[in-house]
Amino acid sequence: MSSSAPQAPVRAPELRGRAWLNTGGRTITLADLRGKIVVLDFWTFCCVNCLHVLDELRPLEKRFKDVLVVIGVHSPKFEHERDPQALAAAVERYGVHHPVLDDPELITWQQYAAHAWPTLSVIDPTGQLVASMAGEGHADGLSRLVEELAVAHEARGTLRRGDGPYVPPPAATTALRFPGKALVTAGGATLVSDSARHSLVELNADAATVRRRIGTGGRGRADGPPDTATFNEPQGMCALPASVAAAVGYDIVVADTVNHLLRGVRLADGVVTTIAGAGRQWRAGGSASEGAALDTDLSSPWDVAWYEGKVIIAMAGIHQLWWFKPAAGTVGVYAGTTVEALRDGPIPDVWMAQPSGLSVSPDGARLWIADSETSALRHVTDGVLHTVVGQGLFDFGHADGPADQALMQHPLGVCALADGSVLVADTYNGAIRRYADGAVTTVDIGLAEPSDVALAADGSVLVVESAAHRVVRLAPGALRAASAAHDVRRRTERPATEIGAGRVRLEIVFSAPPGQKLDNSYGPPTRLEVSSSPPELLLGGAGVGPDLTRDLLINPEVESGVLQVVAQAATCDLDAEHGVCNLTRQDWGVPVAVTTGGVDRLALILRGLAAE
Repeated sequence: MSSSAPQAPVRAPELRGRAWLNTGGRTITLADLRGKIVVLDFWTFCCVNCLHVLDELRPLEKRFKDVLVVIGVHSPKFEHERDPQALAAAVERYGVHHPVLDDPELITWQQYAAHAWPTLSVIDPTGQLVASMAGEGHADGLSRLVEELAVAHEARGTLRRGDGPYVPPPAATTALRFPGKALVTAGGATLVSDSARHSLVELNADAATVRRRIGTGGRGRADGPPDTATFNEPQGMCALPASVAAAVGYDIVVADTVNHLLRGVRLADGVVTTIAGAGRQWRAGGSASEGAALDTDLSSPWDVAWYEGKVIIAMAGIHQLWWFKPAAGTVGVYAGTTVEALRDGPIPDVWMAQPSGLSVSPDGARLWIADSETSALRHVTDGVLHTVVGQGLFDFGHADGPADQALMQHPLGVCALADGSVLVADTYNGAIRRYADGAVTTVDIGLAEPSDVALAADGSVLVVESAAHRVVRLAPGALRAASAAHDVRRRTERPATEIGAGRVRLEIVFSAPPGQKLDNSYGPPTRLEVSSSPPELLLGGAGVGPDLTRDLLINPEVESGVLQVVAQAATCDLDAEHGVCNLTRQDWGVPVAVTTGGVDRLALILRGLAAE
């Protein structure tokens, strides 16, 4: 573990960016926030871990509403996320109820030395930067820190109570609001997850006329009939085979994403039942083993598909696929190790990055996957994961042509067709793409964040145009028409850290939250896993170990790459018989350039004091 006491107060840098949202048009400065405890949330709306932090912050904002101000600093990864309209839509889509600074050039990100999405920085009422932390799972530690700061600064007379600068935008009135996924039922209706309204909407065969709504429209996790049941940002759905549905009593499995649950829906009467998940976000390190579905924690299930006699779950929150057996009521890991990256091979020992869309080939032989953070189209065939489109975490674009050279930008949906081709909702390119015969073409473009593709009963193609709040049909013949070739290639514009060749000391900075200590009840309390892309970047230092400090040996023959670092630390309350315990975990992908004169020490803050 690397930790040190602060040597001097650190003055928080000013908040600088392009514009502000949720402030009624007002520009916010640190001077305006003097007297408040401020949490800066460095996020980007593609990142599921950032969405987890939004959920963690909500109860803190409510509890400390008169002393705490949360400021979202949007620091985009993808090109599409630089679009101010796309950001405004995301702020509404995910229910962000605090001011947001639009920082497309990463100015404030760099001023605060952020290295990861998400990163949190805490500023005290006098404008001093007092703590920083990366990743999820900091809610309890943040709560303790805010309590300490509030008591200390109230005693000093430097705390200012009262309302913050948040100004809510006008309410929207569309029938659907940021729909996520679509499923065509056996009866020809289209079932749509109305994600921002926390419900399912059944449309007639025209995919436009509302037949009924399942769910009240408010956030919640209540079971029951459609007028009392509640969801929390539901996404993907799949239909069970008739024989299985008859045995278990529900027809449709729904990925209830923010509740970290699977829900069952009986189409006859719309009754909703919880079928998997304990309602908590999965936090443990490493892979889970098979367990009872209702006793097992899940993490942001984003899509589901029936494959090989079970439901496969795109577990976006931990970069894995899981399985669920309805009749047995059990769940377990299917593919992925929780490392966020791109690596093929026999499952489960593969790497994925926020899998968000699933589709099974009509012959049942192949499971297609939209792996969003690597902008990849992948498939599982005969127990092996293959990538047909996608280069890695930081390479994206809109390029047609041979599949090994084609590029996408954060795809969320996929639909396998009977002719062997695959349609992809290339979300951040606003396009529908087609993979066939080893090549990629663009079928349609100019769509508003398409998030799913489905086949209607009449054979037409339905597209969930999420940011336009509707379901649309592709024009007849669109799949046969020739399209103009696209060739736009980009990399994430994130400054690389210059490191020297040879020995580089990697230090993960971690300090236990107030009132807690490292917990070694179940073995070493800390864990560090290091790998690289390309693998040749590291001549030494790769692998897993309990220490948060490690010497890396950097290859002088490799000019650049990405260090993939996963760190975690377990803490529990000091001297408490039944105290609160936490697991803090973060996965970094750090772009590096190997240069003469580069640093020989790389410090990443998992949780630490500002001067560390």
